[in-house]
Amino acid sequence: MNVPPHVSPADFAAALRAFAEVVGADWLFTSDEDLELYRDSYSVLWGEADEPRAAAAVAPASAEEVAALVRIANRYRIPVYPISTGKNLGYGGAAPAVAGSVVLDLKRMNRVIEIDERNGYVVVEPGVSYFDLYNYIQEKGLKLWIDCPSPGWGSLIGNALDGGVGVTLAPYRNHFDAQCGMEVVLPDGRVLRTGMGAMPGAKTWQQFRPGFGPRIDGLFKQSNFGVVTKMGFWLMPQPESHATGVLTVPRFHDIIPLVDIIGRLEQGKIVQGLWTLSSPTTGTRGDAAHFGGPPAIDPAIRVILEDPAGADMTKLEAAAQAAGLPFWSCEFQLYGPARFIEAQWECIREAVSAIPGAQFTLNPVRALPLPAEDVARMFDPGPLGIPSLRTFSLGPMYTYEDQEVVGHIFFSPVIPRTGEAAIEAMDVFARIGRKYKLPGPPLQFPSAIFERAFLFAMGLPVTRSPEVNAKVRAIFRELVAVAAERGWGEYRTAPAFYELIMGTYSYNDHALRDFLETIKDAVDPNGIMSVGRYAIRARAAKAAG
Repeated sequence: MNVPPHVSPADFAAALRAFAEVVGADWLFTSDEDLELYRDSYSVLWGEADEPRAAAAVAPASAEEVAALVRIANRYRIPVYPISTGKNLGYGGAAPAVAGSVVLDLKRMNRVIEIDERNGYVVVEPGVSYFDLYNYIQEKGLKLWIDCPSPGWGSLIGNALDGGVGVTLAPYRNHFDAQCGMEVVLPDGRVLRTGMGAMPGAKTWQQFRPGFGPRIDGLFKQSNFGVVTKMGFWLMPQPESHATGVLTVPRFHDIIPLVDIIGRLEQGKIVQGLWTLSSPTTGTRGDAAHFGGPPAIDPAIRVILEDPAGADMTKLEAAAQAAGLPFWSCEFQLYGPARFIEAQWECIREAVSAIPGAQFTLNPVRALPLPAEDVARMFDPGPLGIPSLRTFSLGPMYTYEDQEVVGHIFFSPVIPRTGEAAIEAMDVFARIGRKYKLPGPPLQFPSAIFERAFLFAMGLPVTRSPEVNAKVRAIFRELVAVAAERGWGEYRTAPAFYELIMGTYSYNDHALRDFLETIKDAVDPNGIMSVGRYAIRARAAKAAG
């Protein structure tokens, strides 16, 4: 049996017996077969000595059981690692950050505690998935939307705590920012409620975020200082109508004024839904392409895109113009009454018309909800608040270095929301991609999923070959170093790189990390909670090795 670090086999056996008394023997998992489910199937350390494997897993059914388990863990100094549903693919899955931890699997805590259509909020437990909440809302006929990531099988709480994002209106896309009020089991087993929830019988727990005194909700992001057992979320009222609008601009460097103009429109709340940037030079975005079919690319353009030295943007722009294609395309998600959508689009059109050659198409404004048959034809219904697993239908994975690709890890730097930064990032990361022959699209674009910054996410291939995975880890380290030199930091990463990424946040001799570890020492002196997650540990635990 795998035993937690610095814990004797006798103490571990005693802790397991105590865990079983709390949850029942059926919900304590120690067999090799059961613990396979708590490996990260996308681990870039798969099968290696450094792969973090759980020593056991335990699945409580209530906050009271969580509190009892945490008190036992403290007694025996057992490291526990809470997960909600373990669907965090590309960022760690269900595996702990440190080998020998006991996974605290909260999947049984799957109740929708409260939902309020009038005030637009919901309170859920960690095991509630996006599918669960969507179905609950549909069954009750509520005119509320959820904002879901892709794929939609994960937990609302788990996704929010790890910094996940979605695709609807800006106030709901950043899932942690959309939360209001949480219940947390602290490392000593005491239960805390944040914000207005600290008042017994509070009537505005999910309506007023600040509460009284310092706002501490952010400390529980990523679960270093406690186990979140309930969380409130603000939900989006179902809009009357929806439409997509597409604008195009003809030249490569038009991205600079384009991003500036859209940024001002977003800051003024004229653009509220997600907008996506793409280039028509890379082919169509029809269903055939989405479901694994090859994109239709002009042969003259394909030669430029596939140049081993990299695509020359001057040549690509000329080839696009010869083919009658614009260089950039932006698709906007528009919500609200029909006249509001039309007014939004007119404002966008008026502002972007300052770029010579800009063209605009507002697609039909459609009343919501759409007919089920229309939703079924959509590749991604996420912009309509509908979770799906359709991202898995993108087609087969690539091979890399003659090895089958079984998954990916995300490199996720945040870059400035400017056209100049987008051009620089596309060039810098494309050069590294070509250098190592990474699989991926010929051009990769930043995402405007955040309101005032771009996300430039890249998926690096994961295989079952230790040699190939070691190469991928080295490429990842190079990407991080190159990004850090330019002041671009990652907002989220896989466990194999927690220490690496925290090391780049080193202002004033790592003042941020030292502050977080000071808090860790105060609230978790035995260092049992989410050990190693995002490179935060109690100093006593670090000293012990």
